[in-house]
Amino acid sequence: MTLAPFVRIVARGQGRARSLTFAEARDAMTLILSEDAAPEAIGALLMVMRLRGETADEIAGFTAALRAHVTGTLPQADLDWPSYAAGRSRGAPLFLLAARLVGQAGYTVSMHGWNSHQSSVASLREALDLAGPNVTYSPLETLSPTAFALLGLRDTFGLRSCFNTVLRMWNPSCAPATVQGVFHPSYRSLQAQAAALLGQDTLSIIKGGGGEFERHPSKETVVFGLRNGAHIQQPAPSLIDQTRKLHDAANPVDLRGLWDGRVHDPFAIATITGTAALALWTLKAACSIDEAETMAHALWQARHPRESLTA
Repeated sequence: MTLAPFVRIVARGQGRARSLTFAEARDAMTLILSEDAAPEAIGALLMVMRLRGETADEIAGFTAALRAHVTGTLPQADLDWPSYAAGRSRGAPLFLLAARLVGQAGYTVSMHGWNSHQSSVASLREALDLAGPNVTYSPLETLSPTAFALLGLRDTFGLRSCFNTVLRMWNPSCAPATVQGVFHPSYRSLQAQAAALLGQDTLSIIKGGGGEFERHPSKETVVFGLRNGAHIQQPAPSLIDQTRKLHDAANPVDLRGLWDGRVHDPFAIATITGTAALALWTLKAACSIDEAETMAHALWQARHPRESLTA
């Protein structure tokens, strides 16, 4: 079987082309992941979809194929936390310390990803010694070399493809709850719709710093996603009255200094605890975002004496 029938569906021409159904998208990605599809056809399919915009059925179908292609690689975790942001404007991965607070509350967090075009200051991998015992990180190139190669097509195309979105949707640890960050706000609704098609029922998506699940503390954050299978749009108010960029690559935040208490940066701390609060709320550790923020602050204050609090 070739990819040509699927390319024909999406690229037939004005008035004749259409989007792929869930089943067609699943079959197309299954063929791509088998490494039997011609590279020219892969490029044609992905770039046509980028030009006209992906649908929830297409994202869900592609994701279902990826999940079927890579199974049993990771133990089940409580929370899936993808990290696929790319760009030179990101600073220190404050969200890693937020994930550590979630782990400190007794939850297991599975992070996975690949971050291109980032400086060493922004490197999540170089800061993993700060992750804590309940947070694991799995690099994409180890989880699935085939998926890693598909993501690398960005260098060939000069553009991202919908596969970046699929990787955020993947959830390789089969966690019952997921948090996702996006760069473009329109993807919040798209990814929530795709997750519902995949049968997920607990998900939080925000427009985060550089596309990561990282909350800007001086701006209102609207959380899209699912709770018990129902779609939500929940506003979370700003946490601090300070106008500042979330990241300044020229003046990076000292993660180790923050955690050890040698550095006091209220804005960075609000970023960490505010992000952790949204993750804890996703896990239903608290009934409201306000209660989750109180919990996150308590976890931050208790970060040195011990690494576990009863959730």
